[in-house]
Amino acid sequence: MKVKFNEIATGDAIAAPAYTGAALSDAAKALDAESGGAITRALKTSRFTGAPGQVLALSAPSDMSAARLVLFGLGDKKALNGNALEQAAAGVAKSLLTSGAKVLSLRLDGVADLEGAARAGLGARMAAYRFDKYRTRLSDDKKPSLEALEIVVTDAKAAKRTWKDWEPVGDGVELARDLVNEVPNVLGPEEYARRVKKLDKLGLEIEVMGEAAMKKLGMNALLGVGLGSAQESQFIVMKWMGGKDGYQPIAFVGKGVTFDTGGISLKPGEKMDEMKGDMGGSAAVVGLMAALAGRKAKANVIGVIGLVENMPDAKAQRPGDVVTSMSGQTIEILNTDAEGRLVLADALWYTQKQFKPKFMIDLATLTGAILIALGHEPAGIFSSDDRLADQLFKAGKASDEGVWRLPLGPEYDRQIDSDIADMKNIGQGRLAGSITAAQFLKRYTNDVPWCHIDIAGTGMHSGAKDPRLPTFGTGFGVRLLDRLVRDNYEA
Repeated sequence: MKVKFNEIATGDAIAAPAYTGAALSDAAKALDAESGGAITRALKTSRFTGAPGQVLALSAPSDMSAARLVLFGLGDKKALNGNALEQAAAGVAKSLLTSGAKVLSLRLDGVADLEGAARAGLGARMAAYRFDKYRTRLSDDKKPSLEALEIVVTDAKAAKRTWKDWEPVGDGVELARDLVNEVPNVLGPEEYARRVKKLDKLGLEIEVMGEAAMKKLGMNALLGVGLGSAQESQFIVMKWMGGKDGYQPIAFVGKGVTFDTGGISLKPGEKMDEMKGDMGGSAAVVGLMAALAGRKAKANVIGVIGLVENMPDAKAQRPGDVVTSMSGQTIEILNTDAEGRLVLADALWYTQKQFKPKFMIDLATLTGAILIALGHEPAGIFSSDDRLADQLFKAGKASDEGVWRLPLGPEYDRQIDSDIADMKNIGQGRLAGSITAAQFLKRYTNDVPWCHIDIAGTGMHSGAKDPRLPTFGTGFGVRLLDRLVRDNYEA
């Protein structure tokens, strides 16, 4: 959906906001007057209170150019922020997406500042996202009709300039969602690498390594995961050097298991189809790097992803095997379904050794245990650095992609000590599964400040009430990490 800015409303649907107690904004009052009091009359027979997310739609009088009028709630006027504007615009856009309306005029004149208007555009774009690539028999009434969002502001030129800094974030979210939603018989490691390589048009420097190069580097932990696949594992480095020359880069590392059967430790068949999304961490890193390059972020950033397919086969890794990671540390494989940490182990070690970053953040749909702990709402974070963890928490608040910190410590570390190798790839049964996975990863950071983000509960979502979220791949992490960079690491 295209987002544009104007100083007058020209759409065939016009929406204006109200606050708590159904208090009309100045824009809504003007629209009510223009419609001959149609909004006031509709309020008398409705239960609309102006609460966040509420929408009241009505037909416009015949003498108006617009066919539909929409009143939407923003809640408490004093508490209005970018997150509320995102959600409100998303709610209106989603309510009209298949309505037949083609252009929605969202009146934010006198309501939102420039960033708030841009955030509204971002929210509407997220709400309009659909993955209909393989749907060939959609009836016309189920196809999206909404083609554009026209945001009405007092200074359209200034709003357009601000949007240029936010539109790439929407592009990055959509890219991440497309990658997660893509079907596994199409998006294996090699096709994934081909798609990432095309992002060099944005100015990213991209290096793709195959298995021969990884073997020379000693990435046996990562390579072991892909032994059962007919597809070759891939390792990708993306660079955006938009900051000052010589400035230490920051690094983001993503788990990219394009399909996870569990390997020899086979998963149950029910919902195994959702394991096409087990590369959500890598998708977030790719989407982030595209967003940073698209908006020309003034920061030096490295993105690293390891791409594998975890399949059962005569050549597949077995429970009981011992592999030597790139770091030289040995790992006893007790469960081949604890594979994401093996991919990240070599990816993290390579990143710290090759680039000596200021910090590393990894993202992964790593453990089902994080769903038990936190559900689908915040992502779990585990960090060796209090300052970095605090910055992520604040970025989560600002972007509406929340995180919650969980503990690390030697008492958990002991759970992954092995009797025959340096460590084992699972802890003790089902206890503290997300924590022991993070403890495992910490051993590959070489004391570089680091944070692990477990997005198993947030990267894939079904039945979400937030109108910005689709039914499966959410693109979680792109907005969170863009905000982290935006607020803390741009020169």
